[in-house]
Amino acid sequence: MKISARNRLKGKIVEVTLGATTAHVRIDVGGGSIITASITNEAVNELGLAAGQEAYAVVKASDVMVAVDD
Repeated sequence: MKISARNRLKGKIVEVTLGATTAHVRIDVGGGSIITASITNEAVNELGLAAGQEAYAVVKASDVMVAVDD
């Protein structure tokens, strides 16, 4: 896989839930963290996504904010 995005986390799919048009894919990226992606059902089928499969969570954000507690 070649991709320009730098924010990618490798993990294992723990759940794929199909909706009417959109699916939720939960990826365990380790350290007790699970990332949930909302993608089309068509993308799930094209990629052949299923629980137990290794996959990458690729994060694309136009802004990243930083906050601290008072």
